[in-house]
Amino acid sequence: MRRHLNTIYVTTENAWVRKDGENLVVEAEAQELGRAPLHMLSGLICFSRAGASPAALAACAEAGICVSFLEPNGRFLARMEGARSGNVLLRRGQYRSADDGGRSVPIVRGIVAAKTANQRAVVRRALRDHGETLTDEACGALARAETRLSDVVRRVLLNDSVALLRGLEGEAAQVYFAVFTHLIRAEEFSFSVRSRRPPLDPVNALLSFLYAMLGHDCRSALEGVGLDPQVGFLHADRPGRASLALDLMEEFRPILADRLVLSLINRRQLTSRDFVIEEGGAVRLTDDARKTVLVAYQERKKDELVHPFLNEKVTLGLVPHIQAQLLARHLRGDLDGYPAFIWK
Repeated sequence: MRRHLNTIYVTTENAWVRKDGENLVVEAEAQELGRAPLHMLSGLICFSRAGASPAALAACAEAGICVSFLEPNGRFLARMEGARSGNVLLRRGQYRSADDGGRSVPIVRGIVAAKTANQRAVVRRALRDHGETLTDEACGALARAETRLSDVVRRVLLNDSVALLRGLEGEAAQVYFAVFTHLIRAEEFSFSVRSRRPPLDPVNALLSFLYAMLGHDCRSALEGVGLDPQVGFLHADRPGRASLALDLMEEFRPILADRLVLSLINRRQLTSRDFVIEEGGAVRLTDDARKTVLVAYQERKKDELVHPFLNEKVTLGLVPHIQAQLLARHLRGDLDGYPAFIWK
C-alpha cells in the first residue's frame, strides 16, 4: 500500500525554497519557515511569487515530487516534473481505449455514476444530520434533488454514449448546485450559481481553490502509476488540459472539496472577512484564510474509511492513488472493469 505522503504549500509572498541535505527548506526574509524530508513529500505547491533554487527543483525531480506554481486564487500557472514513470505499453493501452467507444463508455459510465451518487450522498447527509433545523422549503428542495439525482444515476447506468453521458453529468451538476445554498447554514454566505473564471462570490472562490488542490493530487496520482494525465475519457482532449486528471477528480469533488467547503463555512472557521473582492468582481481568499483551508484540506485527507472495492481501511487522501492504480490495472487488462469510487 502506498504511504500517505505530505504536500508542502508555500503561501508566503516572495518565499524561497532551497535544498539542505535531504530536506526542503522554506524561508522568507532570511528566516526559516519550515523544513521537511524529501522522502516524506509527494508535492510542492507554490502560490503567488514564491521561488525555488535549481538544487531544490533538481532534488524534487529526482525524488518524483511534483512542483506546481499557482496564483493566489488557485489558478494553475506552471508545473515541473521529472522523468515520467510507468511504461509505454500502459500508455498505448490508455490511448487505444480513449479512441475506442466500446472501451471508453464503461469507464465514463462508472465515473459519472459515482460522481452523481456522491453528490446525492452529500444531499442525503444534510437531510439526515440537519433535517430538523432546515426550513420546509429547504427540506423539500433537497428531497426533490435527491430523487432527481437517483434518476440520473439510473439513466447513466443504462446509457452507452459518451456524449449523452456528458449531458447527464451536466444535468446532475445543475440539480446539485441548484440546492447547494440549502446546505449552507451560515447566514452571511449564500450561493446561487457556479462561477469559475473568475469566482464571483466566497463559496465559489472556496470551491475553485479546493478543486485546484484536488486536481493537483489527482494528476500526481495518475503520473505515479504511469498514466498520461492529458488523455481522458469523460473530458475531451484539449491542448493544455489534463483531461484524465479531471476525469479522476470528478468522483472526489463532492467528498473532498464540496463537503470541506460546507464544513469550513458551517462551523464558522471562515467568515465573510476572509475574502477579498478584486477589481472586475473576482473573489479570492485572504492569505490567512488560504492557510486555514490548506490545513483543513490536509486534515481531511487523513480521515479513514473502508474502500468499497478493496474492502480495506485507507485514508481519504490515498483514495485518488488507489483509483489511479485500479484504472491502470483495468487498462492493462488485469481488471474486467474500472470500479469507480462511491462514498458511503
